[in-house]
Amino acid sequence: MRNTTTFDTHLFAKQLESKGFSPQQVGEINDALKNAFQSQKTAKKEVIKIRNEQKADYEKVEAITRKAFYNLYVPGCAEHYLVHAMRHHNDFLPELDFVIEIDGSIIGNIMYTKARLVDEAGKEKKILTFGPVCVLPEYQRKGYGKMLMEHSFKEATALGYDVIVIFGSPSNYVGLGFKSCKKYNICMENGTYPSAMMVKELKPNALDGRKWFYHDSPVMHIDEKEAEKFDETFEKMEKKHQPSQEEFYIYSHSILSLRDFY
Repeated sequence: MRNTTTFDTHLFAKQLESKGFSPQQVGEINDALKNAFQSQKTAKKEVIKIRNEQKADYEKVEAITRKAFYNLYVPGCAEHYLVHAMRHHNDFLPELDFVIEIDGSIIGNIMYTKARLVDEAGKEKKILTFGPVCVLPEYQRKGYGKMLMEHSFKEATALGYDVIVIFGSPSNYVGLGFKSCKKYNICMENGTYPSAMMVKELKPNALDGRKWFYHDSPVMHIDEKEAEKFDETFEKMEKKHQPSQEEFYIYSHSILSLRDFY
């Protein structure tokens, strides 16, 4: 009895011949089909794992963070130093510090710190912020960052947190449920509503519409000179200008109008 794959290929070859393909062309197409079938059979399925970062991962994660952010927002970057500094701060949450692996190799990381909202009466609400969140450049735009963030949202909810406030490009986060800070009436300490400031409710109606002032952790305000020294301990990379830096400048300096909220 003829093998199904061989039969199908043979039938396809006959159809090609009837449409005027030369024997050489038919042979090349047959070879391509056989290679495709073989590749499909032997292809190894990726093993994806998300777990908490361990001490043995620190240097690897810092190097990945550096590669992901270098020249993205400014020439060079300081995010890898922030990662290094965050782990030693009281606001750091190790239980919400995750890495994502493919076949045992780390390709990304997300880290959380405590933050707080304060209303006009002085009442405080404990919340979260995350960042840096990174994925190696060659694995970006493939869904791994989304997997990492969605996993962290579930874990944060399980720990009792119900609100996350972040800063970033809206195009990267609105698909994950983040909305403008203005829609939740959350502003900076000076009363402004930055375009890059976004909010996600982990539980419905976690926010009630009152005006809140956002306060991040002091660890987010790093010493630029110390960051430069730390960067010098890594492999040399060229600092350069690129268009994404102008996009970052525009977002980071844009404030939403105070006229209306929606």
